[in-house]
Amino acid sequence: MSKQAILIAGATASGKSSLAIKLAERVNGIIINADALQVYNNWRVLTARPSDSETTLVPHMLYGHVGKDAKYSVGEWIKDVSYVLNNSTYYPIIVGGTGLYFGALTNGLSAIPPIPDSVRARGDRYRIHDGAKWFRNELSILDPETFATLDQNNPARLQRAWEVVEATGKGLKYWYSQPAPALLPLRKTYPIVLNWEPDQLNNRIDQRFDIMLENGAIEECDTARLSGFNPELPSNRALGAKEIIDALDGKISMQDAVIKSKILTHQFAKRQRTWFRSKMKNWRQIQMPLPENTDAIVEEIAASIR
Repeated sequence: MSKQAILIAGATASGKSSLAIKLAERVNGIIINADALQVYNNWRVLTARPSDSETTLVPHMLYGHVGKDAKYSVGEWIKDVSYVLNNSTYYPIIVGGTGLYFGALTNGLSAIPPIPDSVRARGDRYRIHDGAKWFRNELSILDPETFATLDQNNPARLQRAWEVVEATGKGLKYWYSQPAPALLPLRKTYPIVLNWEPDQLNNRIDQRFDIMLENGAIEECDTARLSGFNPELPSNRALGAKEIIDALDGKISMQDAVIKSKILTHQFAKRQRTWFRSKMKNWRQIQMPLPENTDAIVEEIAASIR
């Protein structure tokens, strides 16, 4: 059976985009974004969205198509991907580092009812005032099954779990056990995870962050600052944004902002790797850097999807 899409997952700075472009050139493909921050239109440099030259080289979709103040869910992303798949003659190559997106794409999206704005507003207040601690205490009582599966140092994930059980009376684990049919079941895809040794990946992260600074990340942050930066917006969770803006406001030095930003990105990449090891065991694992010529693996993948 021919495969209906190539999926490329990997931690930040793992080389997903460059491999995707080579594959797109080889198979007449279109690159579809699966990164939860690259969907927003207010961060191009700091989220490493594809450059103009890259988007001219091969078609790209779902990059920067959501306004900075908009709410955008994994369900909306699935709908957008479905539209692209149904309205494109190019071979789909879905690329990103957001595990939740890939999970919903290949396993189906649970039908969690919409969360009332009043519940979300309460959750925002608890997160701002008390951070992860408040949610850990509540979830350990209200939804211990889901709580045991969560990253307990991730306030956003904990808040989401609390909102669901507070609004519906049932935990995320319950809702995840009742998914809708998958848009792209894994058996119909060619799924790849790019893996790096942590030290090597951290070096790549540091080098890329330095390049971002050279390419206008500070100026991009200054534009956000002058337009009224709200760190609570999902669009403004770009790694390094708050730290650089704090430096521009004189709260910390720019050197400290850069160091902190790199450390936060290392930590984020570690969480991504943990997710991929846990949730993507059935994907093809590619150890980076590739020992063979990149063209060889491109040809191998191209032959395998037919």
